[in-house]
Amino acid sequence: MPSGASGHVLVVNFLPLIEAKRDGRELSSADIKAMVQEFTDGRIPDYQMAALLMAIAFQGLTESETRTLTLAMRDSGEVLRFPADPRPVVDKHSTGGVGDKVSLPLAPLMACLGCRVPMISGRGLGITGGTLDKMESIPGFTTCLRPERIVGQVQSIGVVLAGQTSTMVPADKKLYALRDVTGTVPSIPLITASILSKKLAEGLQALILDVKFGAAAFMPTRERAAALADSMNKLGNACGINTRALLTDMNTPLGRSAGNWLEVREAVECLEGHGPEDLQNLVVECAANLLVQTGAVDDLNAGWQRAQTELASRRPLRKWEELLAAQGADLDAYHRKLKAEVHSTVVVEVKARRSGILRSCQARGVGEIVREMGGGRLVRDAEIDPNVGIDRLKKPGEKIRAGEALCRIHANHPDRAGEWQARLQGAFLVE
Repeated sequence: MPSGASGHVLVVNFLPLIEAKRDGRELSSADIKAMVQEFTDGRIPDYQMAALLMAIAFQGLTESETRTLTLAMRDSGEVLRFPADPRPVVDKHSTGGVGDKVSLPLAPLMACLGCRVPMISGRGLGITGGTLDKMESIPGFTTCLRPERIVGQVQSIGVVLAGQTSTMVPADKKLYALRDVTGTVPSIPLITASILSKKLAEGLQALILDVKFGAAAFMPTRERAAALADSMNKLGNACGINTRALLTDMNTPLGRSAGNWLEVREAVECLEGHGPEDLQNLVVECAANLLVQTGAVDDLNAGWQRAQTELASRRPLRKWEELLAAQGADLDAYHRKLKAEVHSTVVVEVKARRSGILRSCQARGVGEIVREMGGGRLVRDAEIDPNVGIDRLKKPGEKIRAGEALCRIHANHPDRAGEWQARLQGAFLVE
């Protein structure tokens, strides 16, 4: 039998699998399961797995292959197990974008609506913001929790916002790192397996997917986003999770801010009942769907009404602070930071050069500049500056007067503020 990179005997002969997928043939369930385990254990070299990933990127996977791959990745590590409880276990996943802070108000809202929410989140990469980076801009807040603590906190207060543990879905960590450097990230079957393997490891009963499309989205066209949504929706339901998918626009930033702490502040405004309309609506829409999926209400109208009423009660705001305290936040420092208007060395406005109607605000341009300011990553291990970003963004459809501020830049590099001002002019179209 062939030997792997570490000299151990392989359970699976890997070269024929590469050749089979290269030629468009279907892989057996046994071969896929063995391949995932062997790669996770370090017995298949990266160069061979990279070849298989590229073959999958070109040839795709059948629904059966994708399901087997997803479940094998889930089973490569520890799965969260919750005790019997009338509260359903739910979560939400977004494919990411600029200004997308929906998870922050949604998690405490769903806990207040009678659900358990083990929200295992990720970090930002490129212009896409990460929930963990946002939460870590809160003084003292920790996102690194052991599985038993995640389960205990969810049982106790109904909600957790944490990162993927070292023992959860290790196959995905290894496969994603390889996909990231081999040009195979956009493969719909591989995206589906990556996302759902992590969600299945949470022991969920219901999942709402927010699949973005547009210039600043992972999927640039609505058609491509719909294909991904359909793939994840079918597989989630086939694996026993009541799954729904929303398609939402990411040509314009969500809300009026982009940047980690600025987005936390806006999420708090949402919990206080005066957040941006598009953010509040998407939070309520996700909540309403989850209420229908768990059988708490009969239809979306009832779900919207119940979610809006609960959000307006301010109970989710109190639950948010309970969540912060449970994960080590310094609440006094947090409140002082909320009250302070500015946390960067320079704040400058981008002003309109003409009067008219704002026709567009390009999310990609905004996201690229936030990343350059230090609010995002060009490489996975880069340091994040939590306090930089852009806020007070004007929204398409609004009337603009010449000289009026289109947005405000928070930066810690005064020497580049003028450059960013000039470039952001190009992100707004006023006619």
